Amino acid sequence: MRALTSCIGPWCVARCLSDLLLICHWVCVSVSHSTDFEVHRNWLAITHSLPVSRWYHENTSEWTLDYPPLFAWFELGLSHAARHFDPDMLLVENLNYASPSTVLFQRLSVIFTDLLFIYAARECCRCVQDQKGSRDVLNRPSFVLAVLLLWNFGLLIVDHIHFQYNGFLFGFLLLSVAKHLQRQHLQGALLFSVLLNLKHIYLYVAPAYGVYLLRSYCFTQDNKDGSVSWSSFSPLRLLALGGIVASVCALSFGPFIAMGQLPQVLSRLFPFKRGLCHAYWAPNIWALYNTLDKILATLGVRLKLLQEAGLPRASMTGGLVQEFQHSVLPSVTPSITLVCTLLSILPAVASIWFRPRGARGFLRCLLLCALGSFVFGWHVHEKAILIAILPLSILAVENREDAGIFLVLTTTGHYSLFPLLFTPAELPIKVSLMLLFTIYSFTALRKLYSGRGSLLRPLESVYLLGLVGVAFACEVAFPLSPWQQKLPFLPLLATSVYCSLGVCYSFLRLYASLLRPPGKPKQP
Repeated sequence: MRALTSCIGPWCVARCLSDLLLICHWVCVSVSHSTDFEVHRNWLAITHSLPVSRWYHENTSEWTLDYPPLFAWFELGLSHAARHFDPDMLLVENLNYASPSTVLFQRLSVIFTDLLFIYAARECCRCVQDQKGSRDVLNRPSFVLAVLLLWNFGLLIVDHIHFQYNGFLFGFLLLSVAKHLQRQHLQGALLFSVLLNLKHIYLYVAPAYGVYLLRSYCFTQDNKDGSVSWSSFSPLRLLALGGIVASVCALSFGPFIAMGQLPQVLSRLFPFKRGLCHAYWAPNIWALYNTLDKILATLGVRLKLLQEAGLPRASMTGGLVQEFQHSVLPSVTPSITLVCTLLSILPAVASIWFRPRGARGFLRCLLLCALGSFVFGWHVHEKAILIAILPLSILAVENREDAGIFLVLTTTGHYSLFPLLFTPAELPIKVSLMLLFTIYSFTALRKLYSGRGSLLRPLESVYLLGLVGVAFACEVAFPLSPWQQKLPFLPLLATSVYCSLGVCYSFLRLYASLLRPPGKPKQP
């Protein structure tokens, strides 16, 4: 086996594993589908059946088109293939239409578009240096990275069981990162511009891109002390970057600007009347804040410090449009979350300006921007944790300390996705898939850094073991208890709160690694 893998190379072996993964995807075709099937079916119908001028006005379904125009054009392209499977899925009035042919097409479309993700993973693996003299291909950093990306548990359940096109989108992100690691900055900027016009959630990491490209591409030289040389500024490079961004935005938004519909499009993209948190609280600081508010309100009522009738009844969540108000603590507005997010990422973007560390310093800043936006953002979806987990895989196979952070964040972030699959039939699937990925991650990274000490600190190990107890309580014990009828939200609350601690901790550890002075590495 080792002789064979040495001959064909690590990427070919990983590609074989990816082929096995696609077989697993076919198994997932028969699994029950989520509301996101109807979301994307409705978008197929809107873009195929209606004129462009009505795309962002159509509201027959509650699942209105709320992605940037370039993704709408993508749906239009898919719709031309969809009509050969079942033309009835392209009728706007066919709400909740889910024929077997429709579900099959949507599953196949995700698998097909994942080819971009596979190519992006290959490019990322090319950016990783393998250890000299390593004959065992299965223990090479490039091979480990290929498996961590191609077999990522979170991406598998979110796209191929729950259903979305995140693999296609992450393909653009990882390919953009790879191009920057390869010093092909214009290609990286183009790919990110396309990504931003496909899904605006990637605004989370836009500050990292903007500051890095301005500092390390538009300024061509540094002073001897490492500060920027203002005289080295290249207007032509800035114009090239601006031209790329403007061209992509013009292709995406141009028709809607010409029709005077830009305000309508933006109102769909940024619906700030939605709640602070999604229907299931993403594991971030606001989940902890909401929980504290509920605890204080309960204590206040029991101690007769508060009148229960006077407490606000509105929810702090809203899958669609919903206002909210906290009971005891000050209510949080979109502007407050924006300020908190900007303050949380400011040291990271300042670091790559004042103390640039090349493309890997940019990648670390990107991760902190993603996590800062996840921890402090408005109406954050739990699936957004993958924006940090996937790029962190690159650093995890290159640096021992980053590997430890990766294990904490990945295990915590992936478990936080469990509520997406809530039926009894899906329980063995999600448990088995997560165990396989988690066991591989721990064993592969430990072997990669063997002889250098433990990757996890004692308290980190205790925390991760605590996830086993949380999982047993939420998935096995609670459904059998009488509390299921009285407190149906309790498993979601416990999952969100416990995972919030791990996500926030990983965010702080990543910051510590970024701000640590060069020349004083913590790891041996």
